[in-house]
Order: sequence, then structure tokens, then C-alpha cells
Amino acid sequence: MHARFAGLLAAVLVAALSPAVFHAQSAPAASQAATQEPALTKEQMREFLLKAKFLGGKPAGKGTTSPSRVTLSDGVLTHDASFQGVDVHQDDIVLADGRREMNFVDSYLYNIAAYQVAELLGLDDMMPVTVERKWQGTGGAVSWWLPVKMDEESRIKNKVTPPDQNAWFGQMLKMRVFAALVDDTDRNNGNILYSADWKVWMIDFTRAFRTAKNLRKPGDLARIERNLWARIQALDVNEVTKATKGYLNKFEIQGLMGRRDKMVEIFKQLIATKGEAEVLY
Repeated sequence: MHARFAGLLAAVLVAALSPAVFHAQSAPAASQAATQEPALTKEQMREFLLKAKFLGGKPAGKGTTSPSRVTLSDGVLTHDASFQGVDVHQDDIVLADGRREMNFVDSYLYNIAAYQVAELLGLDDMMPVTVERKWQGTGGAVSWWLPVKMDEESRIKNKVTPPDQNAWFGQMLKMRVFAALVDDTDRNNGNILYSADWKVWMIDFTRAFRTAKNLRKPGDLARIERNLWARIQALDVNEVTKATKGYLNKFEIQGLMGRRDKMVEIFKQLIATKGEAEVLY
């Protein structure tokens, strides 16, 4: 394992993350339709989520935002999805961990915006396809139900080690960069999921996209994948505005682009002082 990876890996394994607040999609016994994943493109999944009929749903079992597990069918395919309809706006709030936040937002719209931004960055393969739709008269984010084996909370509790730690940690670094870019204030062990082949999935961005242009933890940014680095540098405010229309306002987009600029500065400085081999992978 690369020395830099080893050091960062150790830091992640001992880091104290906030308690899980979102549902682990592996928690309920998966239905046959959900476990036998159909070979669909992302566009086919999107079309299914937008048009398939709701057959029913039930609480997912975990999560302060009360997500539901719903079953959809188009007459040919039946598959489950996650429905999250939270849309809370408060001027001033004290959160469960004691932090105080002004202009607090906890909204399903950010789940959709996060997926749109991830597409621009080539990270949508780490997130379930997510669309906006109404269920039982309530608007919400509908996400493709994932074939998940465990979440990060379970992995740590059961002391499970990924078989390929470099590959695993490379994915974790991508998630860290993305979470910093969208300013996700609730990246926790419960919304980091793993499939059986140790693919990392990141879900639940309802508390992202704050308007601050500064990075919360710039020291956490030490390495970045080469393709992601190129895409972040090329990220354009016009394409972000177009992709997130209806989901982000101009102040949230300005915040994202401001954080992008700070991120670019940090990585350029790291490359200049440590060399590309130590920063890019």
C-alpha cells in the first residue's frame, strides 16, 4: 500500500464520525426483485423511476427524515426504490450534536441536485439514480434501491476489512472530495454503503449545498483521483446551473463554485510542494 494511502487509511479508520441518521438499504430483507438487479442503463433506470406505478411502501426502518422503501412496477419490471420527502427550512436550529445552524435546510431537493452534480463529475456510478416525483401527494426524491451488503457503521462494528484496501480507499477519497465540494454537513457511517463486491455507494445529501464558499475541513483534502481532478477544474457555473435548475438557487450554486475554487487552490499547492505522484492517483 502506498505510504500516503496507509497514513490516510489509518486516519479514516479511527476518525469519529457522527451517528448514522439515514437508512442502510441492506437492513430489510431484500425482495427477489431488489436482489436480482436488472441489467439496465442509468437512463432506463431514470425512466422507470419516473413512470412506473407505485405499488406500495413502508418505513425504511432507520433515519431521522423518515424515508420509505417503495415498490414500483411498469408491468414488466418490479423494483424497489427509496422515497425521501423531507423538506425542512428553519431560520435557526440547534442540531442533535449540539451544533447551531442558521438558515438550516434539510431537503430532498438536494439529493437530486447531488446526483446531477455527480453526473457532471463522473461520480454518478457511486450514487443511485435519483429523480423527483410525488407519492401519496408528497413531492420527494425517488432513488433506485441498491443491492447493498452493509453500511460503514456495520463494517466498523463487525471489524470487516475490505479485501483490496487501495481500491476501497480510492473510492473513499472520491467521496470525501465530493462531500467537501457540495458541503454535505451530514456525511456519516450510515450513508456510506457497500455492495458485495465492495463498491462504495454514497447516499443522503439532504443537508448539503450550504451557501458558504469556504471548505469546512480543508485539511482532509490530501489526494484526488486524476479524472476527478480534471473534471473539478473544468466544472462550469453555467453547466451546474443548467443541471441543477429547480433544485439549487443561485446562492447555493455560488457557494459550490466558491468551494470548488478553494479546492483547486489546495490541490494545486499540494502538487507544487509534494509532486503529482503524492497527490494524484
